[in-house]
Amino acid sequence: MPQLDPAPWFAIFFFSWTVFLIVLPPKVLSHTFPNEPAAQSTKTSKITPWNWPWY
Repeated sequence: MPQLDPAPWFAIFFFSWTVFLIVLPPKVLSHTFPNEPAAQSTKTSKITPWNWPWY
């Protein structure tokens, strides 16, 4: 039963986790967002009520 031979499967497992742990994190961490968040002002604006036409 060749599927019980651990040699090729361990190599596939090892190299796939090597890619996941070494190659991908720098690529993900180097991602930048196009719009940096801006600080909102703490001043509250006056809210005007909306006059509903059916009242």
